[in-house]
Amino acid sequence: MLGNEKISAGQMGLLMFFAISASAVTVIPGITGKYAQNDLWLSPIWASIIGYVTVYLAYRLHQLYPKQSIIQYSQTILGSFLGKVTSLFFIFFYLHLTGLIVRGYAEFVVGNFLTRTPISVVMISMVMVAALAVRGGVEVLGRTAQLFFFIFLIPVALMPTLLGSMKFQYLFPILEHGLKPTFLGAASPQAWFSEIFIMAFFLPFVSNQEKSMRAGMWSVFGTMMLLTIINVFILLVMGRQAGDFLYPVMVAFRYISVADFFQNLDSVVMGIWIIGMFQKISVFYYASVIGTSQLLGLRDYRPLVLPFGILVVIMGFWSVPDQLHVSAFDTFAFPFYGPLVQTVFPILLLILAFWQKRGQASHAERTALSDDTES
Repeated sequence: MLGNEKISAGQMGLLMFFAISASAVTVIPGITGKYAQNDLWLSPIWASIIGYVTVYLAYRLHQLYPKQSIIQYSQTILGSFLGKVTSLFFIFFYLHLTGLIVRGYAEFVVGNFLTRTPISVVMISMVMVAALAVRGGVEVLGRTAQLFFFIFLIPVALMPTLLGSMKFQYLFPILEHGLKPTFLGAASPQAWFSEIFIMAFFLPFVSNQEKSMRAGMWSVFGTMMLLTIINVFILLVMGRQAGDFLYPVMVAFRYISVADFFQNLDSVVMGIWIIGMFQKISVFYYASVIGTSQLLGLRDYRPLVLPFGILVVIMGFWSVPDQLHVSAFDTFAFPFYGPLVQTVFPILLLILAFWQKRGQASHAERTALSDDTES
C-alpha cells in the first residue's frame, strides 16, 4: 500500500464532515419533518450524540492499535478466523452502503433535473470520477475536501436572501407535543452521524494524531449545526409542510429571488451538492478498497479500484429497485442498520480489546513475578 501518504487531522475532519452531511442535507429534513413537525430543528441535536460516542470509540480503538484500521485490529482482537469474517462483513457493509449512496444520488439527480437521462449514466459517471480520486490516494481526498469545503457552504450563505419568504410564527408553539416527536425525528439522522466511524480507516494516515479526536468531534458538531440551520430555514419557509416533501431543501431554494434577477437558484445549489456527494462517495469507496487490500495483504490497493467501481454500480442497482425503496430504506432500515454496525459493534470490540489488554498485562506481571522468584 501507499504507506507514506499522510493527511492532517483537519483534512480527515473535513472528509468526515462530507461523509455525514453531503447526503443528509437533502434527505434528513423531509424525514425529520414527518415526526417532529415544527420542532424538526431540535432533532439533529439529539442525533449528534451518537456521533460523539462513535468518534470516541474509533479513536480509543486506534489508540489501542495504532497504525491499524478496523480491518487489521479486528483480527488481533477476535483471532484470525473470526477477525477475517468480521473484516469481510465490514467491507461488504461499506460496499453496500456506497452502492446505496450512489443510487440515492442518481435518483435525486434524475428525478429533479436530468429526467430523460438513464439512471445508469448518472451512476457510472459519478463512480468514474470518484475512482480517479480514490486511485490518487488519501492525500488527494484530503486536499479536495479542503478545496470544496467553503464552496459546499455557499447555500447557507444564500439563506438570508429568503428573509422575505420566512414566517417566524412557524417556529411556534415550541415543543407543543413534548420531546417525544423530536426524538422520533432524530432516529434517521442518528444513523447518518454513526457513519463517522469510517474515520477508523483514515486514522492510520493522520500525521498529527493528537488532534484526531478533536477533529472528529468538530466534524460531528459542524454537521449538527449545518443540519440545524437548514432545518430552521426550511421550517421558516415551509412550516409543517416540510415533512410532505421528499427533498424540501430544493423546494425551499426555489423561493429565492433577489431583485427579480437571481432566481431559480436550486440549480446552483444542486451543482454544489454534487460536489459534496462526490466527496462522500469517494470516502466510502476508498474505505471499501483500502479495507479489502488490507484483508488480502496487498502492497498496493490501486488494482482493486476499477473492479470495486463496477461492484459499486452493481450494488446500487441490486440493493433497491426505485426511489420509493431508497426512501423506505433511509426511513425504516438504516436507523437500525447503520448504528448497529458502526456504533454497537465497535463498542463490543472495544470491550473485548480492553479485556484482552488487561489479560496480557496480568500475564506479563505473573511472568515477571515468576522470573524474580526463580532468580
